[in-house]
Amino acid sequence: MADLSQDEWAAKLREDNNAVILDVRTEEELEEGRIPNAKNIDIYLGQGFIDELEKLDKTKNYYVYCRSGNRSGQACAVMNSIGFENAYNLAGGFMNWEGEVAE
Repeated sequence: MADLSQDEWAAKLREDNNAVILDVRTEEELEEGRIPNAKNIDIYLGQGFIDELEKLDKTKNYYVYCRSGNRSGQACAVMNSIGFENAYNLAGGFMNWEGEVAE
C-alpha cells in the first residue's frame, strides 16, 4: 500500500493502463459527487466489503479513495492482506480532490 498525494495519485492513475478506481464511501457520500469511472464498494459493509473485494481482479492496480483518506487507507491494508499487490490510497481523500468530478 502507498499513500499518495493528490498530484502523485492523479499522475500515476493517468499513466496506468491497468488501473481501477475504487471508491469506498457510503451511498450517502456518493451524492457529493465521485471521481469518474470509480467502482463503489462501501467499506462499512464489513465482511460484505471483503466478499466484494474477492470478486475483483487482483492483477489490476487499485486507486482507492474515501472522503478523507482514512477509510481508503484501511481498505488498502485489507486489500494487501488478501492478496492485492497494488493498492494506492488517495491521501487527503475526496474532500480535497481537485480533479474532475462526476455528478
